[in-house]
Amino acid sequence: MTDHRDVRASDQDRERVAEALRVAVSEGRITLDELNERIDLTYRARTLGELDEVVADLPRDGSLPAVLTAAPVQGLPGPAELQLHTGSGKVAQVGRWAVPRHISAKAGRWGTVRIDFTLADCPHREVHLDVEITSWFGDIVVAVPRGWQVRDEQVVRRWMGAVHNRPPAPLAPDGVTVRLTGYVQTGDVWVRYRRPVT
Repeated sequence: MTDHRDVRASDQDRERVAEALRVAVSEGRITLDELNERIDLTYRARTLGELDEVVADLPRDGSLPAVLTAAPVQGLPGPAELQLHTGSGKVAQVGRWAVPRHISAKAGRWGTVRIDFTLADCPHREVHLDVEITSWFGDIVVAVPRGWQVRDEQVVRRWMGAVHNRPPAPLAPDGVTVRLTGYVQTGDVWVRYRRPVT
């Protein structure tokens, strides 16, 4: 009889493990950094054994992770908040990652914050992104898939601050709204709409 660990994992198996990881973050069992690392391992896993290893230190029932033996649970919350702050230099959130409902992005002198949602796992229909740029040379770059929409009406622009946002299409039925708040004293927020990765 074939050991379950050698059985090829399905997309549904990977999604169930990803949901379990989001629950683990909401319960305080793992950190946001650990979540991002494990999400990446989850989507690269080829077998159930590799998925087992991702959740080996989390509560489980029997030889399989509970999430692999139960039906998928819809609408589980992601992590509560993500903070991307830099006084100078660059910080970025890119690749596969779990999108929280609230994100704070701050760029000071010579600072650049980059947030790329194009490969992200977003369980929310709306995400709140609070921006703050207090330096002439500060930048925040937000990349979203086409079909999403970034709303910037609530951003206060002071002096030479600007938000560059030109949605190429209306919000898709399965799209996500990223709602910007905060203020841009000087510097720029750049919104980029990317085509889906195939």
